[in-house]
Amino acid sequence: MQNSRITTFKLKDMKTRGEKIAVLTCYDYSTAKMLDEAGIEVLLVGDSLGMVVLGYDSTIPVTMEDMLIHTKAVSRGAKNAMVVADMPFMSYQVSVEDSVRNAGRFLQEGGANAVKLEGGREITRIIKAIDDAGIPVMGHLGLTPQSINKLGGYRVQGRDEAAGRRMLNNALALQDAGVFAIVLECIPAPLAKIISERIDIPVIGIGAGVGCDGQVLVIHDMLGLYTTVSPKFAKKYADLHSVILEAVGRYSSDVKEQRFPGPEHSFDLHETELGKLY
Repeated sequence: MQNSRITTFKLKDMKTRGEKIAVLTCYDYSTAKMLDEAGIEVLLVGDSLGMVVLGYDSTIPVTMEDMLIHTKAVSRGAKNAMVVADMPFMSYQVSVEDSVRNAGRFLQEGGANAVKLEGGREITRIIKAIDDAGIPVMGHLGLTPQSINKLGGYRVQGRDEAAGRRMLNNALALQDAGVFAIVLECIPAPLAKIISERIDIPVIGIGAGVGCDGQVLVIHDMLGLYTTVSPKFAKKYADLHSVILEAVGRYSSDVKEQRFPGPEHSFDLHETELGKLY
């Protein structure tokens, strides 16, 4: 369990010392408290909440207001972990001014410690402006869900020399623009290892192999709560879907058969007072 807030400097120090960084997505207060207690270094309020919490088919419909509501909840539960909020689709693509303003809302209103943006060299001007405003920025390369229509689907990225070189150059450009860490999603493990070794900031992998400086998973995938899609890279550490189904089934049966509530779950009324009601 951590005893002080994780900062960008602590994450950089972890990379330098070769200590791996554990990151999980998080969308609510109660879960944030548990993950914080478990010592997870970074809680990512991902726009993946669009699918696993709000029921959308992608992250595209997620709004700033959606993200702020969940970021506020996570921030209230996290005392030690760094809270990073995803900037949703169209919150940073329109103008530099809008980007800085929206990023600032995540810190000022949402209580986040940093924001995350998807994209490479084409958004470095935006990243620099946000960073210049005193807002830490995490980058995101590889499979970028907000660009899924442009990418042509959920596919592994960087599978040839040219694409791999572009990704490395993008990672270097993001570092130069001021990001404190980069998420690499769905890229070949050897490429992720090369990028991790070539840049000075932490690289957090998701479907990018063990050579990264840390790993992130969607908590609903990790706990077996989301069964609509099961990515190859998501290791299931529990099957809470089955546990919850079984528990809810027993509850429903107890209600229908009048086994719940029992005397131990009920409150009595003194006979004298009861008599006055008749």
